Amino acid sequence: MTIKTQHIHIEEYNYSLPDERIAKFPLSQRDESKLLVYRNGKIETDIFKNVLSRLPAKSLVVFNNTRVIQARLLFRKETGAKIEIFCLEPVEPHDYALIFQQTEQCSWNCLVGNLKKWKEGILHKTVSIQGTVVHLQAEKKESYGDNHLIQFSWDHPEYTFADILDAAGELPIPPYLHRDTEESDLETYQTVYSSIKGSVAAPTAGLHFTPEVLAALDKQGIQREEVTLHVGAGTFKPVKSDTIAGHEMHTEFISVDRQTIRNIRRNAGPIIAVGTTSVRTLESLYYIGVLISRYPDLPLEELKVDQWTPYEDANNQLSVEEALEQIEHYLDRKKTEKLITSTQIMIAPGYQFKLVNGIITNFHQPKSTLLLLISAFVKGNWKAIYNYALAHDFRFLSYGDSSLLFPEEDK
Repeated sequence: MTIKTQHIHIEEYNYSLPDERIAKFPLSQRDESKLLVYRNGKIETDIFKNVLSRLPAKSLVVFNNTRVIQARLLFRKETGAKIEIFCLEPVEPHDYALIFQQTEQCSWNCLVGNLKKWKEGILHKTVSIQGTVVHLQAEKKESYGDNHLIQFSWDHPEYTFADILDAAGELPIPPYLHRDTEESDLETYQTVYSSIKGSVAAPTAGLHFTPEVLAALDKQGIQREEVTLHVGAGTFKPVKSDTIAGHEMHTEFISVDRQTIRNIRRNAGPIIAVGTTSVRTLESLYYIGVLISRYPDLPLEELKVDQWTPYEDANNQLSVEEALEQIEHYLDRKKTEKLITSTQIMIAPGYQFKLVNGIITNFHQPKSTLLLLISAFVKGNWKAIYNYALAHDFRFLSYGDSSLLFPEEDK
């Protein structure tokens, strides 16, 4: 099947972003960042701490509660060569929660820096945890393209792999900041509500929220829900092919509680997604429900959304409520309270949104899949929004300012 969206030329989503417009550090007060508000084609400037006044009544705001891990481990060979191992996703065990609890060894899919200096052999690193010296080893088992299967082992089973990363790992700030990680990033590159370890990049739209803004939402009766999508390094992967048909969307792991799915289904007001990661999670839920409706006994590990599923299945008539009910019934049959799966969903112009009615998001890189998502949501009017932001001194990318976007048909 030929999908019209696949023929989109990525050059149409290019724009000039001067380096000085990229925020290298966040503001000292998170909620003092600027907020661009786009509604019915009209653009306004506000301050993020006023976001509550901009939300429709009875909104349900959905946050991604993932927490960035200190995923970079630096080793030094006896020759003096420095080898960097960047943990991307768990392999053995395959579950994020379980791998951080491992006490002797575990395996990760990793990127390796200075690979040419590590042809063979085991790398060693001494780690100090609460005054105890722990010897960490890394062994390269297999390689597939740019990724490598690395087995880690350590000699003190009272410490978990989470302890190892906390003590020896480095937080991976985005490469476009062109600077080393600083101590302040350990706090500022986490959302105040982050709780589930697993991301190698922050869901940066959430960085603007403070406890005071969250409390204001609660006081006003704005409902909040949390989902988990572990952001992978692929979020920084540029589209290098002429058309997006040649771009392979990265796979990301999602986890949503059964009660959250029920609350979303029963919600009577608009759903506001905090960040593109929350958007991808929410929209993926619909297609998970469609898959279950067709294959009720599909194993949990086969419940996943492929890149082009929404476009191949554009004529599906299942309602959002029916799709979410399918997931609830499925979890009942499986006797589990949590949907854990993965998504490779590509949201680009031509996509029909199912759950999301508003998006809080930062300003994204040129020629990125995130910019494609924004264009799909605002019906192609992204250039007007980004031109306004550039002309009104908004700060761009991860540590930059924010926007609150509503689709054209929103009244």
